Amino acid sequence: MYRTRTCGEIRLQDVDKEIILAGWVQRTRKMGGMTFVDIRDRYGITQVVFNESVNADLCAQANKLGREFCVQIKGVVGERSSKNPKIPTGDVEVIAKELNVFSDSITPPFTIEDKTDGGDDIRMRYRYLDLRRNVVRQNLELRHRMTILIRNFLDSKNFIEVETPILIGSTPEGARDFVVPSRMNPGQFYALPQSPQTLKQLLMVSGFDRYFQIAKCFRDEDLRADRQPEFTQIDCEMSFVDQDDVIDLFEDMARHLFKEIKGVALPSRLIQIPWKEAMKRFGTDKPDLRFGMEFVELAETLKGKGTFGVFNDAMYIGGICVPGCAGYTRKQLDQLTDFVKRPQVGANGLVYIKYNEDGTIKSSIDKFYETDVLQEVKNVTGAKDGDLVLILCGANANKTRVQLCSLRLEMGERLGLRDKDKFECLWVIDFPLFEWSDEEQRLMATHHPFTMPNPDDIKLLDEHPEKVRAKAYDFICNGVELGGGSIRIHDGQLQEKMFKILGFTPEKAMAQFGFLINAFKYGAPPHAGLAFGLDRYVSIMAGIDSIRDCIAFPKNNSGRDVMLDAPGELDTKQLEELQLKVDIHQENK
Repeated sequence: MYRTRTCGEIRLQDVDKEIILAGWVQRTRKMGGMTFVDIRDRYGITQVVFNESVNADLCAQANKLGREFCVQIKGVVGERSSKNPKIPTGDVEVIAKELNVFSDSITPPFTIEDKTDGGDDIRMRYRYLDLRRNVVRQNLELRHRMTILIRNFLDSKNFIEVETPILIGSTPEGARDFVVPSRMNPGQFYALPQSPQTLKQLLMVSGFDRYFQIAKCFRDEDLRADRQPEFTQIDCEMSFVDQDDVIDLFEDMARHLFKEIKGVALPSRLIQIPWKEAMKRFGTDKPDLRFGMEFVELAETLKGKGTFGVFNDAMYIGGICVPGCAGYTRKQLDQLTDFVKRPQVGANGLVYIKYNEDGTIKSSIDKFYETDVLQEVKNVTGAKDGDLVLILCGANANKTRVQLCSLRLEMGERLGLRDKDKFECLWVIDFPLFEWSDEEQRLMATHHPFTMPNPDDIKLLDEHPEKVRAKAYDFICNGVELGGGSIRIHDGQLQEKMFKILGFTPEKAMAQFGFLINAFKYGAPPHAGLAFGLDRYVSIMAGIDSIRDCIAFPKNNSGRDVMLDAPGELDTKQLEELQLKVDIHQENK
């Protein structure tokens, strides 16, 4: 028997019991004739004591231990004279009788501590060591607990878990597919799924009216903190439901998860905000509702009311009221101006109005406007004495709103209003069904080509498809899209019209999606679904910004696994078997 107890479970009631521990050496400390060794496993840390006066050879053996040696300790539990209230085992220690070294360790490249000295790159290279750290291990334990809760919840709602294929066919809409060559079918390729979308719709045609899957998905796209080339979805589909049915059920799941994981009671009904309203009020379809500073449109108040040409020429003028910040210094305001001018934000400049505590007004545009105009801005924005109003303008309303959104979030961050222990969830609904692609020079499906148009807008499909709303919905928490879905098209004729608007000829649509079109001829039920990003859901619960520390073996910002050194080149023999030739075209710089 390698161990009888874990390093995190012994307590005062275990005093005088003989036990066996196994784990890794966290640290050693020699104090006179005593050597103290902290042994760590997944469950915690226990202090082990070696006494030179009792067993000099055993103590000498302990003095040779290094960090991360894998060892076994046999001994008796004793009460600590100097207790450590910071750890659950801090009242006890193990008085060693025997020490076995399973394997020694070279010096780790970084400290295996909650606050490590290792940077991201080196931690990713030695991820198996990074996973020994409490903060990373706890994230994976949280992920495990959430998946258990999700599976049990969905099982209780009559969902059945079905695994769909990983090797599928690519589609024209799958420009970011990872492709896999087929050795047995030379010159042909599989694609790794970005989503099991069409497959789960086929399951609805098959009569599996409630499906779910903790599904691996793949997308070859530029990476951010909340994206990885391979990610995990809580993928769901339901038959004989409408939008309210889907929203109600998955609100219940969210309430269940937040209650069980965080002890937080979400409201009995989450608010729903139409996409247009979200863009107008917050400049994003992922609004963070943990704080205010909603946009106020100021064109009527400022345009043509003074001699400031920038405002007079602008198509959109919008501002936010920042409470209690009228005392911002010139340096702070210059920092904000530099922030909005960053390429990531893209604004040309920033206008401020300070409504001071003494009732005076100081502004970067006060020489262009009479005081009564600036006073009207105060009234319109709801500003009070002591508040600061920040204003952006531009020729494109949506573009300027997006810039103003970045400024709003930055102010929320600077003022500590984006509390990771506070959770504000909502649904964004009524998305546009289509969006224009400058790259493709055509309309593209905002979500995917199987999304149902809003029945009230179907009459617009022929003449004004850009005005059609989708029966789609996104679940947002703290400014992060955790999931989204839609009512699906189940009528073959409507699906054909969608393909036509998206530029598919009937032949092309049949070649790419014939399996789905044909399936719809055999009695397709009304159906809908959604998918949550499990990695993002876990990161929200864990209170971290990056999803990488919620994934056991993530890729870096370049999509590389630096531990496995992947992706890598294939050797000549493999390429010959696949009947492939690699011809890399390098652009002239």
